[in-house]
This record gives sequence, structure tokens and C-alpha cells, in this order.
Amino acid sequence: MTKIIRLATTNYKVLKAAEIIPDPDGNLVIVAGKNGQGKTSLLDSITAALGGVNAKTTPKPIRDGEDKAEIVLETEELIVTRKFTASGSTLTVKSIDGAVYPKGQAKLDDLLGKLSLDPLAFTQLSDRDQLATLLDLVDLPFDHDKLVAERKEIFERRTDANRKVKELTARAADYVSQPADLPDEEVSVSALVTAYREGQTLNHNIDVALTARNGWAEKVERVKRELAEAERELELATKRADAAPAKVDLDGIQAQIDGAETINEAVRHHKAGERVRADLTIAQQDASALTDAIEEIDMQKAAGLEAATFPIEGLGFDETGVTYQGVPFKQASGAEQLRVSLAMAIALNPKMRVIRIADGSLLDTDNLALVEAVAKEHDFQVWIEMVGDGDGRGIVIEDGSVVGG
Repeated sequence: MTKIIRLATTNYKVLKAAEIIPDPDGNLVIVAGKNGQGKTSLLDSITAALGGVNAKTTPKPIRDGEDKAEIVLETEELIVTRKFTASGSTLTVKSIDGAVYPKGQAKLDDLLGKLSLDPLAFTQLSDRDQLATLLDLVDLPFDHDKLVAERKEIFERRTDANRKVKELTARAADYVSQPADLPDEEVSVSALVTAYREGQTLNHNIDVALTARNGWAEKVERVKRELAEAERELELATKRADAAPAKVDLDGIQAQIDGAETINEAVRHHKAGERVRADLTIAQQDASALTDAIEEIDMQKAAGLEAATFPIEGLGFDETGVTYQGVPFKQASGAEQLRVSLAMAIALNPKMRVIRIADGSLLDTDNLALVEAVAKEHDFQVWIEMVGDGDGRGIVIEDGSVVGG
């Protein structure tokens, strides 16, 4: 755990020479001045000393007209010296007792957190990067990526199941309940045709018998001499006629034949409806089960979030990114975003207790007071760049040098 107790910068970027020894009892170091006077160069020297520079981010680290630059940054535990020449830069990291760390940058990297040099950078991250930064800090009792993937897969399956429910519901509407007079099975047209033909033959035989009987009766009347014979024939014919069954209702059978296809279509329609309704029941059960599975995952996630410890109360996340007080982080007020960003920087930077804020002029009085209160609460040192005189509290830079403060 350490803060900056001395910063001496010579010929770095637009600075000539600047030495700052922060108030050991204060938590804010305000670097003030007009634009182009060296405020940013001074704060950049902190970044350069601790994190290094490269030709892409800082193509000209040495002040125009000079051949070398130097930054000496002292903390309560280390002395960091970064020197620049035309051929490149060198780094020396020593402990207070003078011992040199052979891997100086690795030592510094171990002290620095991701947001330590610019906590407000958290507000500029994408939703995904904000969430990734938060998840690096929180020890969750579940695998977040695995849980998200599992929920996504079940959600897609439920979408398919609900689509099937909707389709089958529409199809089921085309089928009405089975009419009371509708048979369970289709009518056999071939059986009806056979019955018709058999009845036709029987009716013909009956007609023949009746014709014979009538013929013999007429013959009895017509031929008296053949009366005895006729009576015998009549008696025989009468017996045959009396023994015959009732005539078959051919018109009824024909009506059944004519209506068989209508009945069969109704039977088929009813059975198809039963199958669709059965499929609908299964699809509804599948969709309900998948909904239960999603709710179980959401409950597991909620329980895990409740048990997790976040850098600041009210901070959390959902599928879209980081949330604060239940709303998306980027919809939070400026003060809330500032408070969360500071909390993130503090949580990510437990060793080097130094935070840098660029464009401090954008902070109103209330937000500046908030930064100071948070810094004091957590014993952090916050370096802030402001245009102007810093309301009389700042270290004033003019033409590359410290002129007040």
C-alpha cells in the first residue's frame, strides 16, 4: 500500500522542471493552469513513470530543444526513475533502502490496477468490457459464462417450443369435438355394396315368387279345369312366399353409401384433431418445463449475486452489462457513475493508492467534493487536472514549470 510522496519531472513533453511534494494529510492533488502550460504533461509523467510509454502513444517524450528527460517518482516504499534519450528510455526501481529491483516494470505492474491511472475510463468502456472488468473483481459462486450460455441454449429451445405451441394451437382450432352421431371408425363402403347386392338378389327372388303366386291365382280363375293343380301350385307358392324374410331396404343402404364419404371425412377430421391436441399438450408441457429451467437459472444467478461482494453497494450486472441500483450503468447519473468508477479503481488498485483524473474541470463542486470524500474514506491520493487556478487549492503550472500552489 503506497502513495506518491514526491514527483520530480524534467523536460518531459512540454514540462521544463516541476517538483511536487503532496500534502501528506491531503487526499487531493489538484494540478491547475491554463491550457497548453503543462498540466497534462505533469500527470502524464505519473503514467509514464509507472506504466511506461511507447512510440505510438508518446512519439515525443522529450521537450523540444532538449536531448533528455527524466521523471523521478517516490512513494512510501519505492523510488521510480524513468529516463528518456533519443535512443529510448530506461527504468530504475529501488526500494527505500536502496535495493534495486531487477525486473522493475514487473514490480510496478504488480502495483497498478487496470483503472488506477484513469478511473473515469470505466465510464467509457463498452457494456461488455465494463462487465468483464466487474467480473474480474467479483468472486461469484457460479461460472458466469457457462450459466449465460446454458440460459441462452434453453431460451432458444423454449422459443422453438413456443413456436410449435402457437402452430399447433392454430391447427387445433380447425378441429371441433366429435359429434354424438359420429362413429368411431370409418364406414366400410365395400361391405355396404355387398349388402346391397345381396339384398338386390333376395328382393329379385321375392319378386319372382310373388309373380308366380299371382300367376297361378289368375290361372285358377281363368282355368276352372286346372283348379286342383292350380291350388296345389298356389299352396306351394304361398308357402315359399310366406317363408321369405322381409325385403331389404335398398334405399336405406344406398343412402348410407351416398353419405359414407362424408361420415368418413368427419371421422378422419376428428382423429386428426385428437392427434393435434395431443401434440399441443406435449408442446405446452415442453415449453413450460423450459420456462421452469430458465427460472431456475435466473434464481441460481440471483442467489449467487446476492451472496457476492461487489466494490460498492447497488452494483451488479445482467445479460446486457453492468447495472447500478437496478438500472443500466450508462443510464445512471453523472455522480453515480463517478462514485462507481472510483469504487472500481479502488478495488482494482489495492497496492498503489494513487488515482489520476484527467479533465477535472468537468467536475462540478458537488462531484469534486464527492471525489475528495471517497479518496479520504479509502485513504487514496487523487491527482486531478483542472483548467484555471483550481479555486486556490491547486498546484499551478505555467509555461512548463510550477509557479504556485
